[in-house]
Amino acid sequence: MRRIDEQFLETPFFGVRQMTWHLRNDGHLVNEKRIRRLMRLMGLMPIYQKPHTSRQAKGHKTYPYLLRGLWVDRPNQVWCSDITYLPMRRGFLYLVAIMDWHTRKVLSWRISNSLEADFCVEALTEAIQKFGPPEIMNTDQGSQFTSFVWTDRLRRSGVRISMDGKGRFLDNIFIERLWRTLKYECVYLHAWETGSETKAAIRKWMTFYNHQRPHSALCGKPPALVYWQRNDIN
Repeated sequence: MRRIDEQFLETPFFGVRQMTWHLRNDGHLVNEKRIRRLMRLMGLMPIYQKPHTSRQAKGHKTYPYLLRGLWVDRPNQVWCSDITYLPMRRGFLYLVAIMDWHTRKVLSWRISNSLEADFCVEALTEAIQKFGPPEIMNTDQGSQFTSFVWTDRLRRSGVRISMDGKGRFLDNIFIERLWRTLKYECVYLHAWETGSETKAAIRKWMTFYNHQRPHSALCGKPPALVYWQRNDIN
């Protein structure tokens, strides 16, 4: 599963057959049945990479994408959120993050062993309590983000709700890039045994990312520095 996750990050257009061929070419004795089962468990679907998270819930309301043509030029104008898969030595967990679109700062995050909406709402509540509500929140159309508890929390805070077009992962590109960076700089370098080990390592990396890691889109400055500088200006 870890090898599949690494490869899928490189080639999100690989379906079961292509992934099976690729792993066989790398010397892994696998068949399509096994790869199909594992990719289904991980929620990896060709072209649109989402670990179970983009599955819509019947009856849940979806919202239009509000960012097309919008000039995002200040902190807290737009936030985004997403969920990704964290492989461990045995099993896996899920990670949700709330990010400021303009400065790329991770405002809050949570880890869970299930995909109930509660851990997403906890992360959202923490971000709002620490930084105040954004003008717009953008997510995909996954069941967590269309759930009543999530959308009600946003509406009560006066936040406009925006959702990616179906099958358009580029609509939320900045948090997709965060996942890629996190996985190559942290997740794939370790084989964590427990949830507490995983949480400690993610906390350490998130602190490094926000406060020390130079970001190319921010002229080499770390996200937290730019967030507070531009908040003071505004």
